[in-house]
Amino acid sequence: MKQKRRGLWPLLYGTALVLFTAYVLLDAFVIPRRYVTVESDSSGSSISAVSADTGQTNTAAQATVTADSYSDGSISIQITTYRVNNTSVYVADVTLSDASDLQTAFAQGTFGKNITQTTSSIAKSTGAILAINGDYYSARSGYVIRNGVLYRSTSAGASQEDLVIYADGTFALVTEGETSAEALLAAGARQVLSFGPGLVENGQVAVTASEEVDQAMTNNPRTAIGMISPLHYVLVVADGRTSQSTGLSLYQLAGFMQGLGVQTGYNLDGGGSSTMVFDGSVINQPTTNGKTITERKVSDIVCIG
Repeated sequence: MKQKRRGLWPLLYGTALVLFTAYVLLDAFVIPRRYVTVESDSSGSSISAVSADTGQTNTAAQATVTADSYSDGSISIQITTYRVNNTSVYVADVTLSDASDLQTAFAQGTFGKNITQTTSSIAKSTGAILAINGDYYSARSGYVIRNGVLYRSTSAGASQEDLVIYADGTFALVTEGETSAEALLAAGARQVLSFGPGLVENGQVAVTASEEVDQAMTNNPRTAIGMISPLHYVLVVADGRTSQSTGLSLYQLAGFMQGLGVQTGYNLDGGGSSTMVFDGSVINQPTTNGKTITERKVSDIVCIG
């Protein structure tokens, strides 16, 4: 009888360990937790847009919309597709009259954990004209400031490089070891994105040919954002993992953005997350495995309008 009891304890311990491990994994990657629900703009205002392709009136303010452009007097967007290193790269050249039109949004309008939607769904719910996936904050640690609100001040580490977008529309690269989230907010940060690395700084490529995101392949789908000058930006998405589009390394992406005239450029979440949405439609070919073209659900977006 004592021998049976001795054999029972390891079994119980092993079972408890498996259950605990399963819970930790579910809590980290599956179980949604809502921390803050962001109130949407309830002004009810709408804008009238005329499509140059169809002549139909859409909801958006005296805007002219074509298949690859948008203009309403305060926001101008021109989308161009490039072929670089056997890769399709989509560039949205954006000029704003007000920096507040460069915004971010959370999946389901909620700051939390494991709360996700596709980039196109978040863009639709917020009425964004243009959107790209963000930094997937819920799967990572690091500072989170969005639309002038501090949501998370926990650092991802002293060397973590963040992109700060200030209220005047200027960009800056900072490391979390040099400053706090509270200090950035006090200095006028409107957005802080924590992925990285920085690609271009002061007009110069800021990564080496051997530098890569942890666990990423050399050539990948990529998402990035860059400032040419205050209120003049590029949002960039590169396809990858298919025979039609190989993908870019960080160094190739940085060189490409430098060629666009970017002064400060930053790498966002890539791979299967890399998505660009314009006027309600996904315009690139997002894929996780290269076999199916479909959007991955993400936790947040960077958007215009």
